Amino acid sequence: MKINAMMVWLCVILVLGGCSASRNTGENAGANTGVNSGSNEIAKTPPNVDGSASEDLKPIDPSEPADATKELLKTMTTAEKIGQLVVVGMEGTIINEDSRKFIEDYHVGGFIFYKDNIESTKQTLSLFNDLKKINVTNKVPLWMSVDEEGGRVTRMPKEFLKLPTNKAIGNKNDPKLSNEIGQVLGRELQGFGLNMDFAPVLDINSNPNNPVIGDRSFGNQAKLVSELGIATMKGIESQGVVPVIKHFPGHGDTSVDSHIGLPVVEKNLERLRQLELVPFQDAINEQAEVVMIAHLLMPKVDPDAPASLSKKVITDLLRDELGFDGIVMTDDMTMGAIGENYDLQKASVQTVLAGTNIVLIGHDALKGKLVIQALTDAVNHGKISEDVLNNRVYAILKVKEKYGLTNDPAKGPDVQSLNSDIQQILNKVGNGNQ
Repeated sequence: MKINAMMVWLCVILVLGGCSASRNTGENAGANTGVNSGSNEIAKTPPNVDGSASEDLKPIDPSEPADATKELLKTMTTAEKIGQLVVVGMEGTIINEDSRKFIEDYHVGGFIFYKDNIESTKQTLSLFNDLKKINVTNKVPLWMSVDEEGGRVTRMPKEFLKLPTNKAIGNKNDPKLSNEIGQVLGRELQGFGLNMDFAPVLDINSNPNNPVIGDRSFGNQAKLVSELGIATMKGIESQGVVPVIKHFPGHGDTSVDSHIGLPVVEKNLERLRQLELVPFQDAINEQAEVVMIAHLLMPKVDPDAPASLSKKVITDLLRDELGFDGIVMTDDMTMGAIGENYDLQKASVQTVLAGTNIVLIGHDALKGKLVIQALTDAVNHGKISEDVLNNRVYAILKVKEKYGLTNDPAKGPDVQSLNSDIQQILNKVGNGNQ
C-alpha cells in the first residue's frame, strides 16, 4: 500500500512538534521577519494597525486533542506560511528557473496550468512529476490545479476526447449523468497527479448577452444549476480531486468579461439571495471545500471594492451568512478586472485581509514574486497579523491533509479507458453536445 507522505510527516510532527516548533517558528520566523512568533498558539487577535477590531479568530484550547495540522503549522516559518497563500502559473512545457525558484525559495502553495503548459500526455506527466520532485524538500505538497470544466474550457492534451458543455448537460437535466462527468473529470486529473479542479461552474446564465459564462453554465434556473453542479462536484471529489465552485457570488448576469474589464452588477443582496446565491448555498450545505471569488463590482453590496477584495462579500456574506468555513481563493488576479483598475500588490494584501486564503496569480512570474513580497511586507509590518496568517494557512493545510496530497509521482491516465467512457457520455447527451 502506498504510504501517504504528508500523513507520515504529520505523525512525526505530533511527537516532535513541540521542540521543533520553538526552533523553526520562534527563532527563524521571529528573527527573520520581526513577527512575534514566540508563541506557537493562535492567540486572541489584537486590533488591526488602523485601530479597528480584527476578525474574531478562535484561539487554540490547550485541553483539546492534538491536531496534526496545527502541529505542522507550528513548525513552518513565516516565509513558508506566506508561500501557501499563493498559487502561481508558469511559462512553457518544461520547468524553468522561475518555477524552480517559486518552489525552492518562495515555497508556493501550488501551480495553475494552462493550455500552453500542456502538449501531450507524456510531456504533461513529465512536467508535473518534475515539479513535485523539486517540492520534496518542502513541508507541504503542492496544489496542482487546472480549469477543467468540459466543453470549451479544457486543458487536457489532444489525445483526449472533449466532454460536453455544461449547457448540453443542463439540457439533459440528469444529475446521475452530471456525476458521471464529474468522475471522468476527476479521473483525467488524478491520472496526471493533478489534485485541484476549478470546476464546477455554479453561475446561473441569467443574461443571454454574457460574454464569459454562456454555455459554461448548466442553465438559467437556480435549482437546475444547484442539482447538476453539486452532482458534478461530488463526482470530482470522489476521485480524490478537490473541486472549486465558482464564480461567487455569481458571474452569470454580467455584460463585461472580467478577463478584460471590471463587470458591474446592479443587484442588491435580496435579489442575490433569490437567485445567484442559491447554488453556492446549496453546495456549501453539501460540504464544498473551496470557493473561487469573482472579480465583479456590486455597488449595492459594497460600493468600494469588487467582490474579490471585499470583506463585505467574503467574510460577511460568504463566511458569516452562508456559513462557509473552507478555503476562499480569488480568480486570477492578473485578469483585466484587477490589473486595469487596482494596484496588484495592494489588492493582494486587501483580499487576504478580507477573508481570502489563496491569491491566484495565473500569469507573469514577476507579478507572482511582487505579490509574495507585498504579503511578506504586510506580515512584517503587522498589517496582516500572525493570527490572521495562521488562520488562513490552517484552512489550506487542513484540506491538503484531508485529500492526502503527496509529492509522489503520478503514473499517468488511462487515455483509452477514459476516451471510451467519454464517448459513452457523448452518446447519452446526443446531438449538440459541444
